[in-house]
Amino acid sequence: MPSARVLACPASLKGVLSARAAASALAEGLRTWAEVDELPVADGGEGTLGVLHAAVGGEWREAAVHDAFARPRTARWLWHDGNAYVEAAEAIPFDPSRLDAMKASSRGLGELIASVGAPVGLVVFLGGTANVDGGAGLREVVHELPAPTVVMCDVDVPLVDAARVFARQKGATDEQVRELEQRLLGLAELRPVADLPGAGAAGGLGAAFAALGATLRPTAAPFLDLIGFDPSGYDLVVTGEGTVDATTPRGKAPGEVARRCRAAGVRCVVFGGRVVDPVAGVETVALSGDPEHAPEDLVHLGMDLRRYVSSWRDPTG
Repeated sequence: MPSARVLACPASLKGVLSARAAASALAEGLRTWAEVDELPVADGGEGTLGVLHAAVGGEWREAAVHDAFARPRTARWLWHDGNAYVEAAEAIPFDPSRLDAMKASSRGLGELIASVGAPVGLVVFLGGTANVDGGAGLREVVHELPAPTVVMCDVDVPLVDAARVFARQKGATDEQVRELEQRLLGLAELRPVADLPGAGAAGGLGAAFAALGATLRPTAAPFLDLIGFDPSGYDLVVTGEGTVDATTPRGKAPGEVARRCRAAGVRCVVFGGRVVDPVAGVETVALSGDPEHAPEDLVHLGMDLRRYVSSWRDPTG
């Protein structure tokens, strides 16, 4: 019988694998040597509503919208106890096959919000989107929010970082990053909220919602509480996401998982399809970086982690 207990709790690999699929692949490898529990995590990006629905239930609903490049798509949203839960990535997801930060629009998210009617409350999850438009497209459709709104942000950065930190991931050249930065800073209606933590989330959508009267909050910590994340009792916790960089500990779910593991004295490994900046205080592992090999990479990672646990348990190192 396996003697080690391991928790597989990855976030999604944006545009490659959902959090649930990543957890399944990782657990497949881990189960070759350990007892494994799966708990996919999310911080506002792709797949957040799916993780939420698995935890609390609710009724799925659909809306016809357009993605960031005006292509028709169907976006799901969740109705639960009179509240509407909307995920920005359902409408305007990051698409690795089309990276054009200069043209990507948030209008489709506005169409999605316009479809929810008049709920008691509106919760919007931000992260994993294609746009860097400061919500200009959204505001073409939404001139006032349909209900008191809480916006859950995957990062705590100010508006300017929507371009400076994230635009390259969305296809921008260095010259375009500078142009996008000037565009964002030139949006007069966003200036009063530009420095709020989370204003730069999802291409500046955090600032757009704040300007409309929404409250911005970080997603990761309350979301982990909601799904019952508890590292105690495990020998190892494994988490990760598509790109691990300086923003991972600034509001991303894997960063919050690592923080809680450190606090609980539980070993944690963070993986990334790419690792730009390792997460302090935990083992950080890079996968191959090839999206087509992501499931295979995670299976192999799960198998290989046996040696980490063996070395930790061996007092001679």
